Amino acid sequence: MIDVMIIDDSAVVRRTMTEVLSSQADIQVVATASDPYDAAEKLKSCVPDVIVLDIEMPRMDGLTFLKKLMSQHPIPVIICSSKAEDGSNNVFQAMQFGAVDIIQKPKIGTRDFIEESGVMISDAIRAANMSKVKKITAANLTVAPKLTADVIMPMPVPNVFIETTESVVVVGASTGGTEALKVFLEQLPIDCPGVVVVQHMPEHFTAAFASRLDSTCEVSVKEAQDNDSVLRGRVLIAPGNKHVLLKRAGARYFVEVKTGPLVSRHRPSVDVLFRSTARYAGKNAIGVIMTGMGDDGSHGMLEMKNAGAFTIAQNEETCVVFGMPKEAIKLGAVDKIVPLEEIADLVIKKSKAR
Repeated sequence: MIDVMIIDDSAVVRRTMTEVLSSQADIQVVATASDPYDAAEKLKSCVPDVIVLDIEMPRMDGLTFLKKLMSQHPIPVIICSSKAEDGSNNVFQAMQFGAVDIIQKPKIGTRDFIEESGVMISDAIRAANMSKVKKITAANLTVAPKLTADVIMPMPVPNVFIETTESVVVVGASTGGTEALKVFLEQLPIDCPGVVVVQHMPEHFTAAFASRLDSTCEVSVKEAQDNDSVLRGRVLIAPGNKHVLLKRAGARYFVEVKTGPLVSRHRPSVDVLFRSTARYAGKNAIGVIMTGMGDDGSHGMLEMKNAGAFTIAQNEETCVVFGMPKEAIKLGAVDKIVPLEEIADLVIKKSKAR
């Protein structure tokens, strides 16, 4: 049984969330609190497995509470707030302070949203319960400065499209992926092969997520737009609620951004990106599957491997949730299993060898 505490200043939210979660056989709400001070008192006698936390509350905001909690007594936290919309900055602060997931509440119709999204919220709680959270320190909160102006634009590469053997890297991630991607992308050199990423993330958040990474990485990072070229030194992040496919015209790789049904219960879907990569890049591709719940990407990675691509999975010890990599490994879709910190180096070595 997963014990949950709900911290939200809205009595309607607390009551509705409790009703929805209590309908799940493996989840029980053991406490609710109207603000962080109320929560702090209840935490003295009741320590839940997962906390669902609002951002905007009286006396102390949720982000301040999250930072204090994760620096003293880490517990998996899911942010569930309408303020995530304004502020993409709120989202990234929450991730930086240790939140394992973000759920965006609408400003109106919150009760209906919670009732309709019961399965999604419950799945997020199950994933959070499986996560490995750590204490945050001052070092965790330090953002590396941008070293050169090259990170805001791709470095010009003469004749990049003449060679038809140009490598391309595709990456899929979910729960815990925002921090894993930061570690991976910050290690990539400016002349690395073009990278396309699917990170399960709500609509409107991915542009700010890409901008944040762009400010800390040597490579250029941007939210993917339809027909964007996949270039050396450039990383394209799939926009929330849109599928991204890798395509090719002659020697030029580019992305197609499109709507469509949920695939593997996600949009964007890692499977969609990986399948298109198997078709259009084949042996010129390198696939990476990172931390995340579920099996999105596992079948697409097998298709990539069968097409001659080199495939990499993040190991269990460094995953927040060892779901997506585990499923890909079970299918025999993975060539190499490595710790998060070693993925970038392996990608570069393999791209030079292809």
